[in-house]
Amino acid sequence: MAYLKFNKAELVNLEYSLKRELIATNRTGAYANTTIVCCNTRKYHCLLAVPIEEMNWRRHILLSSLDETLIQHEKEFNLGIHCYGKTFEPRGHKYIVDYQNDPIPTITYQIGGIKLQKQLLMVENEDRVLIKYTLLDAHSQTTLRLRPMLSFRSIHALTNQNGIADTRALDVENGKAFKLYQVLPKLYLQLSKKSDFKNDASWYNGVTYPEEYRRGFDCTEDLYTPGYFEMPIKKGESIIFSASTAPCDPALFKRQFSRELAAIGTLDDFDSTLRHAASRLLFHRQWLEISSGFTWLGVGDLRATAICAAGIILHNTGNMKDFTAVLDGSIEKWNTALTSSCQDVEAPLGLIRMIQEMVEFAGRAKSAWEKYGDTVNAILGSYIAGRPEVRLHDNGLLWASLPGIALSWMNAYTDGRPVTERAGYQVETNALWYNALRFAADMEKKYGEDKHTAELYSAIADKIDHNFYGMFWCEERGHLADYIDEGGQNNFTRPNQLYACCLPYSPIDEEAQDMVFRAVRQDLMTTRGIRTLSPKNPIYKGIYDGNQHERDLAYHNGSTRPWLLKLYAEAGFKLYGKAFTREAREAIKGFEEDMNIHGIGAVAELYDGNPPHNPHGAINSATATGAILTIEYLINKYKEEA
Repeated sequence: MAYLKFNKAELVNLEYSLKRELIATNRTGAYANTTIVCCNTRKYHCLLAVPIEEMNWRRHILLSSLDETLIQHEKEFNLGIHCYGKTFEPRGHKYIVDYQNDPIPTITYQIGGIKLQKQLLMVENEDRVLIKYTLLDAHSQTTLRLRPMLSFRSIHALTNQNGIADTRALDVENGKAFKLYQVLPKLYLQLSKKSDFKNDASWYNGVTYPEEYRRGFDCTEDLYTPGYFEMPIKKGESIIFSASTAPCDPALFKRQFSRELAAIGTLDDFDSTLRHAASRLLFHRQWLEISSGFTWLGVGDLRATAICAAGIILHNTGNMKDFTAVLDGSIEKWNTALTSSCQDVEAPLGLIRMIQEMVEFAGRAKSAWEKYGDTVNAILGSYIAGRPEVRLHDNGLLWASLPGIALSWMNAYTDGRPVTERAGYQVETNALWYNALRFAADMEKKYGEDKHTAELYSAIADKIDHNFYGMFWCEERGHLADYIDEGGQNNFTRPNQLYACCLPYSPIDEEAQDMVFRAVRQDLMTTRGIRTLSPKNPIYKGIYDGNQHERDLAYHNGSTRPWLLKLYAEAGFKLYGKAFTREAREAIKGFEEDMNIHGIGAVAELYDGNPPHNPHGAINSATATGAILTIEYLINKYKEEA
């Protein structure tokens, strides 16, 4: 039996099934993403979106959907489903009797004596999706018709019927190719079996995406269909449809499908499914990069990469080659941000933490410093000299401020203004700063040549030792201030203070770390991550829903973040050792229950702060996935040591 599956009663209930999305990806950045009944409910949904190099690798949707029709005795059964306003047509979901990830999205349709299986697979390292149709049962001559719906637009945009689109169909082996607009690549639609192509060009107007409507965005578009492919299919026969940006040999489709499926392996539990989801977040473009999350989050983001790279790679596969490739690519791509200026104020310090995590995982400290010491010194030197967004004060602390700019990871905006600007001494930025200084000083003393630099770092860190606790500690709250500005301490109970507990070098003693940890556990801990703000706070928003403005207010003021569990677990193991193992297991236990909601086989970006903690945001989040893998790694590490 498949690990993740749905029955007919669940599938035909659109209120249930439209909230559950399948996702298939590969290492090129291409993806297929739709609901488990193949009704697109977001503008990001499609069967093939690909990154375009000439457009700075931004993803564009080429193939929106593919409507299947089964024909027997001249009677047509349309298996497709689209939303038009509040109407769903043609309602092909009523024929679905089974869905499972085994290990790829597999849907079974049944109409009387006809039983058809559909499987969807992304080809590794190619901008190509394969869809395999197998007629499991039939008692009469059966015909399969496939009608492609084309969009050729950015994943963030919508398209409308127009006279500019080039609707010509180009002949290719066992199929057709289309290029609606010159700036986008050709889309090759091919089949493993020869078929008749019927010219039946038209625009399907007013296709509606309910999730975009619910979120307050534009939600309708027009899709172009050039016609349809039609061919007989026999009982037991399989036909493979390929959509790709390059022509392929149809004779190889079946063999390639089998090979790609075998390479995925068995996904029969939470751990294997989670690790597979993590592996699909790595993309090789100009550099090897990590996608922050599907389907709309960016790729290669400096902050997100620093947060999740250890979990996605080291604590998943242990592949040092991939980790160093991501690290090296980040250094090259973000060189200016690392050493001059960026609006992710703590992210360069996070990259130093990434180097530190590599040393913790693999050792080889000397060779690591020989390779990355200059980068670390350049980053720290830029903070010491002063950057446009941050200044080093005489007390050793970093003051981060740009008017109207949210420099920390809590960077939501509404009406052009940051919701949580947090200008001043930010607790996490200064904890990362202290950790980076101590780490670099130790490494420079042991393996470097410039002892003066090591002494400088140590001297600044000594100042922080003298000032950090006195400035940040909130006696009445029993935890650290979130930030300090001209008006003094902001004493909101937020999770950012966990950085002062979880890092190898901390500016506060163990007693204070323990108090911070307990405060976070009491007010912020949930079964789906750490809240971004205490429910006791008057601006707390426990539900992440509504229009864009309402969601932005809740984004960092109550909604949980699974990735913060990494900080929580690292702090817990650092403070309590193997005695923390049971609590660490409990912290991630709830996510297995969620593998069949929101994104099937993946972990969501965020959850409501209020029970039952419904999932929201990106359906496959790199930071969330990486955090859970890190916690699993730490549990196993302490178990082995014990």
